[in-house]
Amino acid sequence: MFGFDPIVLAIVVLAAVSAGAVAYALLFSRIETDKKSASRINRVKSAESDRVKVKAARDRVQELSKRRKSVQDNLKDLEKRQHEKTKKTVSMKARLVQAGLTITVAKFYLISAIFASVLLFVAVVVGVSWMVMVGTAVVAGLGLPRWVLGFLIKRRQNKFLNELPNALDVIIRSIKSGLPLNDAIRLIATEGTEPVKSEFRRVIEAQQVGLSIPDACARMTIHMPLQEVNFFAIVIAIQSQAGGNLSEAIGNLSKVLRERRKMKAKVTALSMEAKASAYIIGALPFIVATLVYLTSPSYMMILFTDPRGHFIMGFSAIWMSIGIFVMRKMISFDI
Repeated sequence: MFGFDPIVLAIVVLAAVSAGAVAYALLFSRIETDKKSASRINRVKSAESDRVKVKAARDRVQELSKRRKSVQDNLKDLEKRQHEKTKKTVSMKARLVQAGLTITVAKFYLISAIFASVLLFVAVVVGVSWMVMVGTAVVAGLGLPRWVLGFLIKRRQNKFLNELPNALDVIIRSIKSGLPLNDAIRLIATEGTEPVKSEFRRVIEAQQVGLSIPDACARMTIHMPLQEVNFFAIVIAIQSQAGGNLSEAIGNLSKVLRERRKMKAKVTALSMEAKASAYIIGALPFIVATLVYLTSPSYMMILFTDPRGHFIMGFSAIWMSIGIFVMRKMISFDI
């Protein structure tokens, strides 16, 4: 075995350490310079990348702000036009169209006059007073036909609201399958159910005479003045101006319309008890008066023969009308 002298080994180690220290001392300045250069280059690169990111973020914010301002301007314009339309008095011709009737205004007034004449003849045959005759003629000629017309309009609007979400779903599926919006609307106009079918057919007819799809959809509110139709017109107008996923926007609208219908049904169910109470309270005076008249006619006839009875009946009718109006406001909810 060969042995190593510790002194020689120590000398070798010290010589190696000394050589390394001398080399480090000679190369230290160059190493530090390279490190500073690399650090400076990295900072410059990061600053350039940050500048690019900041510029891209600023461009995105500006684009979003422009798009938001465009949407807000479109909404304000649509709301202004809708407000101007609602301020105008609806003509009898427009009400007949809203009810889905094909008769003219002259024919409607003729039917009202004939109905008033028939009831006036019946009142003359029965032999009631002239005040009752005049009241019967006014109610039959002006009140009852307009009430029937309002009932038909309300029934048609309810049918339209029940079918509109299904029509929007058909439009969504058509757009997703590759059809343009006007072809999807034409599909509803040909294959849909009334009254949605006729209203979308008016949109197609408006397009054929030169109107754009947003303007044609906005005109739908003339024949169907509903908030849901206004929502649909606003969505179409915004998408035509700002772009975006049309099927997703109409899908969100369809979901909102279904939720509104559920909310209306829930409110109607919760308010049925209050409505029943209001009906009973409103009908109770007439029921009691009829029963008293059947049991004691002379006790009730004084209200119709004596002037003081006329005053009492008129005063009671005013208070009954006020009470019915207040109860109607209490049980009516707008959604």
